[in-house]
Amino acid sequence: MDNGSRIDDQDSSSSSFSSAMKGKMILAPLTRGGNLPFRRLCSDLFGMETSISEMIYARSLLKGDAVEKARLRRSPKERMFGVQIATNQIEEGCDAIRMAHKAGADFVDLNCGCPIYEATRRGLGSSLLRSPPKLGKLVEGLVNNDSNMPVTVKIRLGCEVGTINCSEVTKILRDAGAAAITIHGRTAQQGYSKNADWKMIQQVIQEDTTSTTIPIIGNGDILTQYEARKRMEETSVDSVMVGRGALIKPWIFQEFDDGQTWLPDLRERIGIYRTLASYMKDHFGDDEMGRKKSWNFLPWHFDFFNRYYPHNDDDEEHLSLDGPLIQSRWDIPDETLLSPLEKLMTNRCNDAHNLIAAALWESESDADAIQKLIAIAEGHEFQQITRTGGSGSGEDKVLTNLVPNKKKGKWTKRRGRNPGPKRTEEEISRIRAQRAAKKAKILAEGGVWPPL
Repeated sequence: MDNGSRIDDQDSSSSSFSSAMKGKMILAPLTRGGNLPFRRLCSDLFGMETSISEMIYARSLLKGDAVEKARLRRSPKERMFGVQIATNQIEEGCDAIRMAHKAGADFVDLNCGCPIYEATRRGLGSSLLRSPPKLGKLVEGLVNNDSNMPVTVKIRLGCEVGTINCSEVTKILRDAGAAAITIHGRTAQQGYSKNADWKMIQQVIQEDTTSTTIPIIGNGDILTQYEARKRMEETSVDSVMVGRGALIKPWIFQEFDDGQTWLPDLRERIGIYRTLASYMKDHFGDDEMGRKKSWNFLPWHFDFFNRYYPHNDDDEEHLSLDGPLIQSRWDIPDETLLSPLEKLMTNRCNDAHNLIAAALWESESDADAIQKLIAIAEGHEFQQITRTGGSGSGEDKVLTNLVPNKKKGKWTKRRGRNPGPKRTEEEISRIRAQRAAKKAKILAEGGVWPPL
């Protein structure tokens, strides 16, 4: 095949991928929540078409880390599956892309939005937004991978409120060859503490004057199919990405496809949750080791399942006028009006979630699960939990609505490693001189500073 034919094939492939990423509701890469059994639940039961794996540290993957390698796996019915990687090195990233391609992924997504310290301290995630030109060179290098895999990028508005640069970053990423860009409508500093700024996402699209168009995907605070459609119409994003909304109600994909809200009753929801437990058995094993692995995920999911609150289409439209439903707080129902089973399934204590997970794991059918859960709800152990409160929520801080330290509006740097003995002025001067000499040498040789 000559070079011209290869370019034509690449253009055709790019066009096909671009079309496949438009008009969709996409499952976000979710730390812990994006496990294969949960993605299988969304695809098999509710028609999810496009999903992305949990974030994978490229360096750990290349070193053979078993957990990272497991995150490359896709569920058989995931129609369009992407692998998200965290890297700041071109060669390392291309090697990870090669592994993702070999594992059967359809595309690779570069994480430029993760705000957690574990990522940013390594110069990964949202910290890449601090240097757009450097990020552009990284993406250009990844796009030229020998597997010819489409490379998408997920970003935030910026690192801090005072350094919002999503328009600049989007233009650079487009010029670098990114196949699609997802914009989360918050800064890294905000975490999930503020409403997603969809007007800023809209502004990015309006400011785009280039002839090269790639899918722009909006992300943030989508809980209902009504909100998803509304955001697409108002901002002209090509697709929406959903994270916490899917964790609360995995059937949101079915709602989006049908264009109407589904209000499953409690027994139907228990059937869904038991299906998730059975998928975890299939994936991790139905023995004691499989149960132990599943327990990293199954009880955790109830930190989100218990937040489900039914709203019909008219309620969704009316209530969302005041702000995103996922960020809203409704009055807790009068417990005297709830059945024991309803009290159990809406309880927010980890101890209760463990009881629920155990009942689902051990049940032979939905009816059996309901009977076991009713027995738990009426039993002494759960009554003790309701009186004492049990252990608190174990929800990942990455997915909460609270900024670090739970101080509203206050962002503090997390404590890092022990800095060790303090350097003398002479040592500091010597290190600075060495760094300056290294920088001058690299620039003189036509290199890039800071190095990629």
